[in-house]
Formats: sequence, C-alpha cells, structure tokens
Amino acid sequence: MKTTTKNVREVIVDILMQIEKNQSYSNLLINQAIKHNHVPIKDVPLLTEIVYGSIQRKITLDYYITPFLKNPKKIEDWVIVLLRMTVYQMYYLTRVPDRAAIFEAVEIAKKRGHKGIASMVNGVLRSIQREGKQSLEKINNPIKRLSLETSFPEWMVNRWVNQFGMEETRQMCEASLSPPNASARVNQTQITIHNLLNKLEEEGIHATEGDLSIDAIKLEKGNVANTLAFKEGLLTVQDESSMLVARALGIQENDKILDCCGAPGGKTTHMAEILSDTGVVVSVDLHAHKVKLIEEQVSRLKLSNVETLVMDSRKLSERFQNGHFDRILVDAPCSGLGVIRRKPDIKYQKREEDIDHLANIQLTILSSVAPLLKKGGTLVYSTCTMDKEENDGVVTKFLEKFIDFELDTELMNRLPEKIRLKSICKDGQVQILPHHFNTDGFFISCFRKRV
Repeated sequence: MKTTTKNVREVIVDILMQIEKNQSYSNLLINQAIKHNHVPIKDVPLLTEIVYGSIQRKITLDYYITPFLKNPKKIEDWVIVLLRMTVYQMYYLTRVPDRAAIFEAVEIAKKRGHKGIASMVNGVLRSIQREGKQSLEKINNPIKRLSLETSFPEWMVNRWVNQFGMEETRQMCEASLSPPNASARVNQTQITIHNLLNKLEEEGIHATEGDLSIDAIKLEKGNVANTLAFKEGLLTVQDESSMLVARALGIQENDKILDCCGAPGGKTTHMAEILSDTGVVVSVDLHAHKVKLIEEQVSRLKLSNVETLVMDSRKLSERFQNGHFDRILVDAPCSGLGVIRRKPDIKYQKREEDIDHLANIQLTILSSVAPLLKKGGTLVYSTCTMDKEENDGVVTKFLEKFIDFELDTELMNRLPEKIRLKSICKDGQVQILPHHFNTDGFFISCFRKRV
C-alpha cells in the first residue's frame, strides 16, 4: 500500500484541527505529530512557530479574516484553520514570502477539499494580501480593542482590568504573546551550576546562570531534554518562577514534607534535593499514571527521600495524624492562566465559571491538609495563575476559617533579591506577573501555624 508523506503545513493543519475539536494541548500534540509524521529536524522550528502563533493570535487573525468571508458559518473548520495559519505567516513571519504561504494553502485546499474550496481560499488570501488588515483603531471599547489586539477573550481582559488596571493587563497580555524563556533547575545534589554549564557546552547546549532562582540556568540554544546530562539526572526542565516554591517553604534538614498535588514531580524533586538525602517528601496525586510520572523523575534524579502515594489529598487525614508534617505544599489545581505563554490554547478553553469552581476545590484541599501540619510549621499555597479569586480570595477565606494560621511575613527573606526590589512580595504573599521577569505568572502564599 502506497503511503503519502505530508508536508510540514499539512501536519500543522492536522495539529490545529485536533486542538479545535478535542481541546488537546498544543505542546503534547506537536511532539506526537513530529514523531508520527517524521517531520525533518530543519522544519520543526517552522512547525512550532506557526502552530503556537496561530493559536496565540487566533482572535486577532479571525478579526482580519472575517470581512473577506461571505458566510463564515458555512465554511468547514479545516478551511478556517488553513486561512488562519496562512494569514499568520503573511502578517507575523517575515521570512516566509506571501506568495509561498498562499501557494501552500491553495495546494492543501486542493488536496483536502476540491477545486471550489481551493479557488475560494486563493481568492480570500489574495484579497487580504491586496487590501491589508482591518484597522483596530475604529474599536472604541478599550476592553474589546485589547482583546482583539492581543487575542485574549473579552471576559478575561475585563476581569484582569478590574483586578490589575488597564496598563498592567496590557503588559500581561502582550508578554504572553512572546516566546517563553527556556530554563532548567540544576540538581545540586549531583553537580554544581558551573560544572553543569561546562558539561552542557560540551554537548552543544549554550546556557547561562538563571535570572531569578539560585537553582536555575537559562537555556539559550539546543534542546536540553535530549542531552546526556538530562538522562543522568543532573537537571530538570522547570520555569524559574516555579522554582521559588520550594525555597519559600524554608526547608530544614530532616523535615517531613507533604506535597499534596505532586505530579508531574518538579516541585517534589526540588524539595527532595534541598533536603539533600535527609528527611522525606511524601508526594501525593489522585491518579496512578500521574504518580508514575513523579516516580520516573525521582528515579532519574537519583533521589532516595521521596515517598509517593495515590490518594485524594482531601482524604489524607485518613492516612496521617494531625501535626505529622513540618512543612506542607499545596500547589493547587488552578486555571493555569499564568502559563498561557507556553500553552496558548488555555485561554480559549477556560470559562469564567471555571474559576469559581477551582477556587472552591483549592480551599477544600487547603482546609483538609491544614490539621496535618505541626505547630510552628510552614504551609505554602501556590498556583500558576494570576486571578485574584483563586489567589487572594482563597487565602482570605482560609485565614477566616483557620484562626490558628497566620501569613508568614518572613517569606520575603527566602526569596531572591529581585523579588524584594520589585516590591511584589507583601505580607507573606507574592504575585509574579508574566512581564515582571519574563517567566510564567505565579502566586505564592506562605502561612505559619501558630505555636
């Protein structure tokens, strides 16, 4: 049976269609599609750029395309996806000539549809090329205009403007359109940062010391996940803002630590590394397949002080006595709005009502594990979102419910100087926005249980 090889743009259409139909995550689909379709290494950057760019700019692209469509509702989804990715190339990729992008789109339309669709695709794209973008200046509503300019849903923009103000929101949205920094955490139980940088250089990976975390390196060239250093457990891929969580706990030797929502294991293993072969981290997740991910990380990093548990964190009191742990981390399930730069599809999949539902889950988990902390112990609550209902709101409700807990104002002393200089750490809480340090958006709140 004869097989036909798809070119890179056909693969892109397939990926974008799966994201549209199944709400699958782009980062996972890209890796699967590259392997399945044997995409040449030289084409991977283009594929990645067009997929992420088409998703990141989806609302803006639709605004540019819609005036040229006679009846958008009657056009098949794959055709809309094809037009979107082509207009993205025309407006945002200077190295791809318009004629080449349009030619490829028409060829895909012929192959996937029929002559009539190919003719329509050609006509629409030629008209857009000839007449140019529809101006955003005529949009008088500032919320709607910012939504269209940065491709964020109006409800999200409106919510953030109410919480942070217009200028801060604009910076947050614009920052989330830029490529994320690649960073990794050095396993300092195995190697120093200096020695790891030299080792990576020998493997063709150029990296420098991190900007924010003392455990971090910035990866400037190459894929570190394919290195021998990674396989040997010398480092873990992790965003710098996420690395601050383990440091926020103020870990001491021989501590008993509970990680309530441990998968996929980044923070669990960081805490275990800081313990340096002492104490124990009990890492819990609801799903067995996710606990397996934690165990794989622990094994790769050669850590001996992690215990894993498949369990609902809200039922941990059935397993452990009150006051059992010195420190507890609740890195709670959240809306994930702080990682939109890495997973742009999130902003179209989340709904406003999801946030209220998640805030209730977060408070329930915190309330369930709080009695397990010993007096004088530290509890850290963290999320990778910026929404104040999930962050400040949950903290306020928790403190109202548990009068034996107080915010730990010493948190500031455990965080990097750059955080202190930015004045974003107040009263035991820190909210990092994407434009502060070009990292993920992240929230950390630290509590102390009164003696």
